Amino acid sequence: MTEPAPHTFADLALIKRIIPHRYPFLLVDKVRDIVPFESAVGIKNVTSNEPHFQGHFPDEPVMPGVTIVEAMAQTAAIVVGISLNLIDKPLATYFMGIDGVKFRRKVVPGDVLEMPVKVIRGGGRIWKFEGQALVEGQLAAQAEFTAMMDLKA
Repeated sequence: MTEPAPHTFADLALIKRIIPHRYPFLLVDKVRDIVPFESAVGIKNVTSNEPHFQGHFPDEPVMPGVTIVEAMAQTAAIVVGISLNLIDKPLATYFMGIDGVKFRRKVVPGDVLEMPVKVIRGGGRIWKFEGQALVEGQLAAQAEFTAMMDLKA
């Protein structure tokens, strides 16, 4: 196993060096409190300029639940990238399962999502995480998710 990179924080530039997502599907602005092989907290600043708000819903914009779960997964992919020292390597992450998803509160423009994720199982190609999405300390969503990490040649 490769020694983890010594990063406890990932700004947008570092995030883009780890995961392939880009606008309009890059859903994490920064990741803090990174503990390799254990946990991190993703941050997403929700703005009215995001394309999904045009149709979800025009008169009452609400961040779609699937994008909240995707933002948690992108945070988890950063944990993997830091843990396995995959900066500037072609890492692709694929959902294998999503369990126990619950939505508790609407997420709207102006909210800041804080997404603590914890590694339940990991180290190889298959990783399992538990994640939450919080707005001002209130639980907006939670899920357990499993992903396969594929390092492209």
